Amino acid sequence: MAERKTTKKVVRVEVDETAAERAESTEAGASTDWKPTAEAKGQATGLRWGAWGFWAGALIGEALAIYWLLWLEPFKPAVSSPWYLNSETALWLLLGMLLGIGLLAVAGSQLWKKANRLDPAKKSEPFRFFVQNQLGAIITMIAFLPLIILIFLNKDMDGKQKGIAGAVGIVVLIVATLLGASFNPPSVEQYANEGQIPEYTAIVEELTGQDYVTWTQSGSVYHLCLDASAVNRVSADGAIYEGTVDAAHADGKEGLTLQVEQELGECGLPEPENLSELETEIRELRETVDVDNAPAEEAPAEEPAEEPAG
Repeated sequence: MAERKTTKKVVRVEVDETAAERAESTEAGASTDWKPTAEAKGQATGLRWGAWGFWAGALIGEALAIYWLLWLEPFKPAVSSPWYLNSETALWLLLGMLLGIGLLAVAGSQLWKKANRLDPAKKSEPFRFFVQNQLGAIITMIAFLPLIILIFLNKDMDGKQKGIAGAVGIVVLIVATLLGASFNPPSVEQYANEGQIPEYTAIVEELTGQDYVTWTQSGSVYHLCLDASAVNRVSADGAIYEGTVDAAHADGKEGLTLQVEQELGECGLPEPENLSELETEIRELRETVDVDNAPAEEAPAEEPAEEPAG
């Protein structure tokens, strides 16, 4: 291998096994028209029914707690009353209700997120993509906010009781909402992109003779070698990442650069006779999953790398 000219830190990235596991859920292997298998679709449906069951329990728990607070008035002093209306035990019962509602909401959210990994939404449908992936957080807020508001507005609770119950309710709400939210949800486009790994690997091996590419964290595509100018531009962490095509996709990269001819020269690699055909295939793969043809690494706004000393 030729001597490296880059002055940036080089980080080796290994393949994430979950990328290969997700590929097993496709009906057509490397097909870019990704669809879940019938088995995966059935599992997702069952998980979603389970999630709605837990969420229904949380919402019913909220309704019962509100009825208990507003109409049974458990915190109002009484000479003689059953335990569930006794002001001395009402606080503990209310705290138990809050924790129970939180556990039911989280359980539903975990099942729902697992279903979304088997049968994701499309990023090309933004509203549905958002709702489907953040439904756990939305249901959790619906299950808690009215109850928390009623706690602070309750006229029979003293300041200490409101402070304890309100604080517990807010903490459980925050924790359950964070556990219910999806911060990096999968999408049909992502799975289609991962389904292209064999095709991209074959192209890279034909161009370079090995399954090896490089990329940066700020860029959306990967490149042919460490000396490619695109990966040597100034980047946030000052590092170049290297690994297989599979590893690059697992790290969130969308496909191979379109600047193949330029990088073959920068990497000291010969141009294959079918270069134009390979470039057309790359462009078609990129367009199939709606990849922007001007990713960050190829944008002219990037600052050029400093000339290495010596």
